[in-house]
Amino acid sequence: MEAGVRGSGSPITVVVVDDHPAVTAGVRAWCVAATPPISVVASGTDAGAAWLAPGDSADVVVLDLQLGVAGPAYGELKRLVDAGRQVVVYTMRDDRETALTCLDIGAFTYLTKAEGEHHLVGAIQAAASHTPYTPPALSGALGTDTRSNRPRLAPREVDVLLQWFHCESKEMVAQKLNLSARTVNSYLDRVRIKYASVGREAPTKAALVARAIQDGLVQVDEL
Repeated sequence: MEAGVRGSGSPITVVVVDDHPAVTAGVRAWCVAATPPISVVASGTDAGAAWLAPGDSADVVVLDLQLGVAGPAYGELKRLVDAGRQVVVYTMRDDRETALTCLDIGAFTYLTKAEGEHHLVGAIQAAASHTPYTPPALSGALGTDTRSNRPRLAPREVDVLLQWFHCESKEMVAQKLNLSARTVNSYLDRVRIKYASVGREAPTKAALVARAIQDGLVQVDEL
């Protein structure tokens, strides 16, 4: 089965990449205790576990950032994102720049290990269902993002974007705004292109939510 594509009623599958066995064991225990249970199908100390069977078909990759001499190494995260994987970064790093960089690369969400079971399980479930998830540390990072590389979105593009965050489908957005589904798609495509043009790609709905929060278009408590 293709990565990220589950059959109806199938459990969420996860591969855990972390170089601390105790962390991996803890994540596995939390997943088993989740409702419904989450299946950790593979684990490893490097990202190879996510590229080899059975980890290559897991719905979600829980990834600890590898730390180099100069700080986090983002290469594996980018390769996984470029391959279309849903990546939950789960790391000891709790600084704003690392969190925002991971989002800009395309991570589904970013958690510190201090945030624990509730948020990690919630993030895995959200990633598997492509539903936005913003844990507390990430919310704080987004709220203090003052970078200036913000695209210029037209008012109608913002309207469509914000409606989409509150609707289950683009067809529902079209009905609410009295537009065709094709027009809604066109607006969202233009928003993605504008973000990509300033080096902040947003290929998924979750990534667009993160961009909108970063740029002050919507507040976390409004989602």
